[in-house]
Amino acid sequence: MQILAFIAFTLIVAIISYIKTRSTKESTLDGYFLGGRSLTAGVIAGSLLLTNLSTEQIVGLNGSAYQSGLSVMVWETLAAIAMVVTAIYLLPRYLKGGITTVPQFLQDRFDTSTKTITSALFLTGYVVVLLPIILYSGSIALSGMFDVPELLGVSKSTALKVCIWGIGMVGSVYAIFGGLKAVAVSDSINAIGLLIGGLLIPVFGLMLVGDGDVLNGLSILTTEHPDKFKSMGSRTDPVPFYTIFTGMMLVQLFYWGTNQQIIQRALGAKNLKEGQKGILLASFIKILGPLIVVLPGLIAFHVFNGDLGNGDDAYPMLVKKVLPGAWVGFFAAVLFGAILSSFNSVLNSSVTLFGMDIYKQHINKEASDKKVVMYGKIFGIVLALLAMFIAPLIEKAGSLFDYLQEVNGIYSIPILTIIVVGYFTKYVPAIAAKIGLVTGCVFYILSQFFLKPYFVEKALNEAKLNGNITSESALALVEAKAYPHFLDIMAILFVLNIIVMLIIGKLRPLKTPYNMRYTKQVDITPWKYVNHVSIGIALIVVAIYIYFA
Repeated sequence: MQILAFIAFTLIVAIISYIKTRSTKESTLDGYFLGGRSLTAGVIAGSLLLTNLSTEQIVGLNGSAYQSGLSVMVWETLAAIAMVVTAIYLLPRYLKGGITTVPQFLQDRFDTSTKTITSALFLTGYVVVLLPIILYSGSIALSGMFDVPELLGVSKSTALKVCIWGIGMVGSVYAIFGGLKAVAVSDSINAIGLLIGGLLIPVFGLMLVGDGDVLNGLSILTTEHPDKFKSMGSRTDPVPFYTIFTGMMLVQLFYWGTNQQIIQRALGAKNLKEGQKGILLASFIKILGPLIVVLPGLIAFHVFNGDLGNGDDAYPMLVKKVLPGAWVGFFAAVLFGAILSSFNSVLNSSVTLFGMDIYKQHINKEASDKKVVMYGKIFGIVLALLAMFIAPLIEKAGSLFDYLQEVNGIYSIPILTIIVVGYFTKYVPAIAAKIGLVTGCVFYILSQFFLKPYFVEKALNEAKLNGNITSESALALVEAKAYPHFLDIMAILFVLNIIVMLIIGKLRPLKTPYNMRYTKQVDITPWKYVNHVSIGIALIVVAIYIYFA
């Protein structure tokens, strides 16, 4: 029954996606890469949410909440502010220039080599880190939910590979052969299912805690575990509160405002009004995200008495314990949709970057739209296969959420830096952007993978000699004091990069100032309520932090 429900819901999504997209001209660049620039607010919002929400976040953030409490909600709540900034400041500029990819803007603003370097950084991050992690963590979740090893009579390792290849092949069909509109339509349908299924877990969990009464369950949680319900993280928490004002906002701005995999949904908007409404709708719903990706972790801490050896086991174990049997197939299908969403969205963005910024730019400048799309699809197939081969090599998916955020800093902050400087200055030359990209990547790698391990190991050895490590909390405090948080390092490098670029711009300014040209591909009249809604969203976020402080 569970498997039938899973197959039925998955097929319904596929059929609706096909019906909705069969009239789109996928042989054109805009048709394949941007859904024919026809996406409306609801589709954009649903796709943004599902592209962002996947198993590494649902499992990882709930695991962090299980261990550290409510403070990890910053990954959700602060995202709302970043999305507001994107809707007001970045999206109007993107649509005015009629760009298909973020690196395309960098070509217009700086030069072709800057665009190529940026595209290569995006693709490297997607292939080496993001795609394999999505496949691996998603396979772990589905394999555990359906108990695939027992179902197929195979080992856990074999079951994992079966799930990885199953997810990878289905996701590839959506992303490679359907284009962005197929991805976006399927995302918007799955978004509804994920919101319903995701909210059911904390509801059933609170009913379990409160003997059938949700409010009583919430009261028991807050009364018995008050330390878990503090919005401001301590120095030893995954996200200390002060980092909100250093690197956290930069990470959020990069992700929601410049990351190709995300912003591509808004670039496909039929006009600026629809794009702004879609982003702000997603922003408002994002505020409710902690109900799905944080609260279950807090419930699991109470239900399992904090005895789980690995916090990342919290969510899957809670789902098994509280979800009625009839709902398991539906929820697995929704979770499958979330996994596919992240996988096919990253894959579609990779195909876009390769087709537009590498193949047409450097391999065949005279290629027709149809040929660019064709070779983009071939590249996508190769990329998907590589990800499916790499994914089983990842040994520990549970701890990957924080690690993923740290590793992404290698390219996220340098790219954000040159985009910010590119938009808000007119005379900074291309050489400054290249230097900013290279030095930003090199310095971050040097900091996090060479200096940090050295200083942390040195501090731990000194603490052991002095007998200062008496508990896990003491160990965590020593590590936290030994070296700045990776979000602080991001903020420092962001500021240094901007200073260096501005100095170069002063010494070697462009002879002709940069001015963005309006391509008139879509109407860029802003939504008249954009400022009112944005202020309301910002006030809600502040109120949440004050309430839980």
